[in-house]
Amino acid sequence: MSALPGTGNLPAQPLTGAGSPATPQAPPPAPRRPTELPPAHTALICVALPGLAISTEQGQLTGSGMEGFYRAGRRVLARCQVRVAGREPLAVQARMVTADRARFMGTLRISADAGPDPDVVVERTRYADGTERITLHSTARRSLRLPVEVSLGTDLAELGAVASGSAGPELPASVHDSGLRWSCATGHSTVTANPPPSDALASAGLLRWELELPPGGTRSVELRVRPDGAGPIRPVSRGATSPLAQTEAAGDDPGVRALLHTCLEDLEALLLRDPANPSDTHLAAGAPWRCGMAPADALIAARMTLPLGTRLAAGTLRTLARAQLEGPETRSGMIPGPRRDAGPHLPPVCTGTEATLLFPVLLAEARRWGLPEQETEELLPAAERCLRWLRAAVGDGMYLPDPRPGGPLRCETQAYAHRAALLGADLLDTYGRPGGTELREWARELRTRFRADFWLEDRGGGRPAAARKPGGRLVPHLGAGTAHLLDTGLLGAGDQAPGLLDKVQTEQLARLLGGPAMDSGWGLRTLGVKEAAYNPFGHRSGAVRVQETAIAVSGLAAAGYEKEASSLLRGVLAAAESFGHRLPEMYAGEQRMAGGAPLPHPAACRPAATAAASGVLLLTTLVGIRPDAPAGTVTLRPVRSAPLGEIGLTGLRVAGSPFAIRVSRLGLAMVEEAADGLQLGV
Repeated sequence: MSALPGTGNLPAQPLTGAGSPATPQAPPPAPRRPTELPPAHTALICVALPGLAISTEQGQLTGSGMEGFYRAGRRVLARCQVRVAGREPLAVQARMVTADRARFMGTLRISADAGPDPDVVVERTRYADGTERITLHSTARRSLRLPVEVSLGTDLAELGAVASGSAGPELPASVHDSGLRWSCATGHSTVTANPPPSDALASAGLLRWELELPPGGTRSVELRVRPDGAGPIRPVSRGATSPLAQTEAAGDDPGVRALLHTCLEDLEALLLRDPANPSDTHLAAGAPWRCGMAPADALIAARMTLPLGTRLAAGTLRTLARAQLEGPETRSGMIPGPRRDAGPHLPPVCTGTEATLLFPVLLAEARRWGLPEQETEELLPAAERCLRWLRAAVGDGMYLPDPRPGGPLRCETQAYAHRAALLGADLLDTYGRPGGTELREWARELRTRFRADFWLEDRGGGRPAAARKPGGRLVPHLGAGTAHLLDTGLLGAGDQAPGLLDKVQTEQLARLLGGPAMDSGWGLRTLGVKEAAYNPFGHRSGAVRVQETAIAVSGLAAAGYEKEASSLLRGVLAAAESFGHRLPEMYAGEQRMAGGAPLPHPAACRPAATAAASGVLLLTTLVGIRPDAPAGTVTLRPVRSAPLGEIGLTGLRVAGSPFAIRVSRLGLAMVEEAADGLQLGV
């Protein structure tokens, strides 16, 4: 999310002479109100990109707010209101059935002798692909003849215009085939009905039927909304085309199965094809606000889902390699990305920097999980360009500024750069390319300098600084960005790459991340509660971001700090249950209380790619799989304390083959299925 502008104070009235008021002037312009996104936390959002359907719990699409069906970011239908026998059904239930489907139930009393009991149930099933099925169920003891009216309308507005409140009025409709059609200079939309309506009134945007329901009978009407000339949506995730393995979880904690199932559904709903090469898929950042490619988010999510196979990683890498900047300029080799708000203490961060440093890391780790050698070699030149960009951006200095030039030296950016250097050097050496030795030497010196330059000593044992300003001043606030110091990356033989902190500093950081200032009980806060500008709803100043919590859990577990990792893990799983196991990208960092529930953030994406992928990372962290497919080995480092009791994962992918593992209540891991010839490492 981008930072939204705040309001300032009115300027004081100018004075003249000995303090007498100046000649009256026109009042200064009123400060602009910050742009407000429509609340999304109560919406039911059906996703099967490029299709979206956004609804309230009432079920009726009234055309207000964000309600409607969308296709490729355009609202193809804004209003769809049903009346039966001249009345709107009473809404009694609304729920998501799958990631791309919601069901709304309403009731009506039709018969005079029915007493207080409804005798007609109106069921509406809404799909992200632009289909709505309206079904009437009768429990009356006599036949019913019911007039059904569906009022339709749209503005054909872009989602951005809808979100900013500038969508414009509804367009006039015309009768078309068995439904209605709307047109404007930028597009067309058509609704067709089956069975065809008995009457269609373009001036009112109305379709009518007379439906006969026998006692206990059922009748349905199906509406399909499409842009003119567009066929049905074919989601990337269908059948064998999905790049994600159909993995299942089971164990003592019943929530793990539901969490993994929902995370997989959300990930598949967010899949997109690269228009330049439809065989390559990647993840959109999230719905409803970011339904397109966000390079850093796509790489992070692909990395977290490597246990589900390497196809998503390969498609994401190939898509971004085609976008990589070329030429002699200082940005050559960079993967472009927008700036993102970094909270109240630092200027916006360049997500292009993150993406450029993540690219070689994802390629190196995908190879460990089983990415074929030929595909790795094809992507190696793009990774080399990322690494050359890194060395050029650092130049004669030691640290990588972000955004450059003249930006602050962020601790998490140095962690990204250090990991890219080590895993990138490993890639270069494997394929006989030059540059690996230089990268390792720089990383070694960076570790030595960082441990002194970025560490703040205090009576509590010290902490890593969030950043160093260009003049050398340290930014001391404690935030979730420090969790990236624990994410060092996977090398051969199941070993983790060395980190920027030494053992004592790592232990202190683990204590801080697991302490009450950072651990909200629902996950890791983005800013500690004692820090200036803390705001439990601040997306970079106190809210819980699921992505950073999962990174912290994984890093803490790998470093041996299982108590802190387990507490954060259990907090996220409890929050997931409160959200119906569909994790939003963030929620409020209010302290967890007995009997409480996490407060949703009204502007959070849900589903979000990094949040859904975090669910995969959290569960696979418990079983501790560290593969080295080129060497034909896999090492297991499960969380020995087994914080969720026994857990088993089936349908994972290691070395291109199914992989299943179970961890007992004693923290002992057992492989139940693996590729032929894959050896268990020590």
